[in-house]
Amino acid sequence: MVEEELDGEPWFHDIKEYIRMGVYPIQATGDQKRTIQRLASGFFFSGGVLYKRTPDLGLLRCIDATQATAVMTEVHSGVCGTHMSGYVLAKKILRAGYYWLTMKRDCITFVRKCHQFMEI
Repeated sequence: MVEEELDGEPWFHDIKEYIRMGVYPIQATGDQKRTIQRLASGFFFSGGVLYKRTPDLGLLRCIDATQATAVMTEVHSGVCGTHMSGYVLAKKILRAGYYWLTMKRDCITFVRKCHQFMEI
């Protein structure tokens, strides 16, 4: 359900490498370097895992497309509760401690494709 990364790397790869080693991607332009630097200030790297900082000083684990699909499936129709709308699903995933950039859009798309949600 979540769009896979085109280059085979997770969406947070450039941010993670910048925080870990202070290097930019080889093909990055000046604007892209500034964007990576700006984005990196909102993330935290610990134990090989990248986390997004929240305003209340919490940390959300950054996950890739494969993990995001599994989390959406489990939260939407698994033990975490009943079927819900896309916005509620995104908020519940945030409360569970996960994050990816296109979370809201992906959750709305995921719920629209859910056959049990369509029957309600």
